[in-house]
Amino acid sequence: MTIHSGQPDPEEVRRLNRADRRRERIRQQVHNARHGRQVVPTWLMATILGLIVAGWLYLIITK
Repeated sequence: MTIHSGQPDPEEVRRLNRADRRRERIRQQVHNARHGRQVVPTWLMATILGLIVAGWLYLIITK
């Protein structure tokens, strides 16, 4: 028989705290990803990748 004293179960509190910490960590990672310093713009990386692929195709076709 368990007696409830109006206090939440310590195991349940620890789970909530762990979930809250994880949620906060994920929120911080998303914030850092959105506002992080971008060294090279995405469009430039895509252009460079396209040029590399085009160069390989040129080498393969003309050989």
